[in-house]
Amino acid sequence: MDRSNLLREGGLCLGLFLILTVFALWIPVLGLAAFFFLSIPFIYFTFKYELKAGISLALIAFSILFILLGPSALPIGVFFLPSGVIIGELYRRKKEAFAVLVGGALSYVVAIVFIFIAAVLILNVDPVAEMQAVMLESVEMTEQMMPLLGEAEEDALQTFYDFVDSLSVIAPSLMVMIGVGFAFTVQVIASFILRKKGEDISRFPPFRDWGFPKAFIWYYLITYLFMFGGIEEGTALYTAVSNLSPVLEMIMIIQGFALVFFYFHYKGKGLVFPIIVVVMSFLLPFFLHIIRILGIIDLGFDLRKRMNSQK
Repeated sequence: MDRSNLLREGGLCLGLFLILTVFALWIPVLGLAAFFFLSIPFIYFTFKYELKAGISLALIAFSILFILLGPSALPIGVFFLPSGVIIGELYRRKKEAFAVLVGGALSYVVAIVFIFIAAVLILNVDPVAEMQAVMLESVEMTEQMMPLLGEAEEDALQTFYDFVDSLSVIAPSLMVMIGVGFAFTVQVIASFILRKKGEDISRFPPFRDWGFPKAFIWYYLITYLFMFGGIEEGTALYTAVSNLSPVLEMIMIIQGFALVFFYFHYKGKGLVFPIIVVVMSFLLPFFLHIIRILGIIDLGFDLRKRMNSQK
């Protein structure tokens, strides 16, 4: 290992991290995008110079951050530094893309849980309650600005109120989905940068080939049987079902979108049509129900395998 290169690139990665942190904390709009890049220097450095070097750089970065920001450095350090080192090490070990995603997602989820517990125990602040208060304040301002709401708007507001009320129950599932979504985005950025530098990085398979184990269909059906059967609020079973439900719904939606992409590829239509379907599904949420049903059918009856067998 060339020590001079290690020190030079370590300094560059450290400087880049500090600049990105400034952007993330104090530059509006651009700062939001910068958050997705904060782990990248540590992914690159760990990938190139191995685990021990990555951990050392992360500790140095955290020390400097703590000197500059004080205790505020803790959530930044906990969330971005270990995850960067873990993802970089998994890439260095030539792990498959989904294995890297699992490792990255777990590290981000653990960081979120740690930050949440620290906020409650050390700062005596409940992040979920604070989020609920902010969201309720914003929707109340909207109501004041729009005193004459139609029936559709009132229904939408009531749905929003119901969602805010449920945040305290579904917080664990939100933490998981945020962790997975963040890890996926960071991984896409990191793999693009590393491949641009000529590195051999594992790729995700085409989205049309994505699929979940068939057992998920049973988890989904059992969860909804409990929901339709009625569960007493406040019980452990109610909390478990309430958190499983959104995660399993998201899984079915992803499965459904994968089927849509597969179908248009099967018909030789390219990417334009499935992308239009995705956009329309988020603009008109009713379509998401259809996509979810397609995902359930595909998972239950292996539609893509059946279509492939007919070629």
